[in-house]
Amino acid sequence: MIALAGSLAYVLVACTAAGASTSPSASSPTVVASSPSSASPQAAGATSSTSQTDTDWGRIWDSLPKDFPAIAGSTPDDAAPGPASAVLIVPGEVAKTVATSLQTRLEAAGYTTTGLGGPLEDGTYTLDMTGPSTGCMVQVSASPTGGLTTVTILYGAACPHD
Repeated sequence: MIALAGSLAYVLVACTAAGASTSPSASSPTVVASSPSSASPQAAGATSSTSQTDTDWGRIWDSLPKDFPAIAGSTPDDAAPGPASAVLIVPGEVAKTVATSLQTRLEAAGYTTTGLGGPLEDGTYTLDMTGPSTGCMVQVSASPTGGLTTVTILYGAACPHD
């Protein structure tokens, strides 16, 4: 079921819609800063041990940098289909809370919001942002999936990575 939901989240990642808001539950997750990297971030052309993948969305890193904001209580979904920089599972149906919390944290780190869409018919929220370096793009899709929220993150190859 989670794999099916992850597939649906990936398919819907490119779709956005303006919409009504819902209030987060009392046990909403919070986005927290990861521990800072000891090495300085590297541009896409610099040497990194992390691989990259071409997707319909664009070229992405196959993981997130160490300083990408973490989502408290999330666990990796290692069985998620399709390419992504990260696919996480968060307890509760908190798609809007996850999307807006990441938006706030990334804006504080110098990213600019280019779009926040949702909720879609299935409750998915999609966040599109550009980073401080030229060509850096991030897309986050947060989808409620039967008592959980699946978060798919595409972190563009032009973004700095450690």
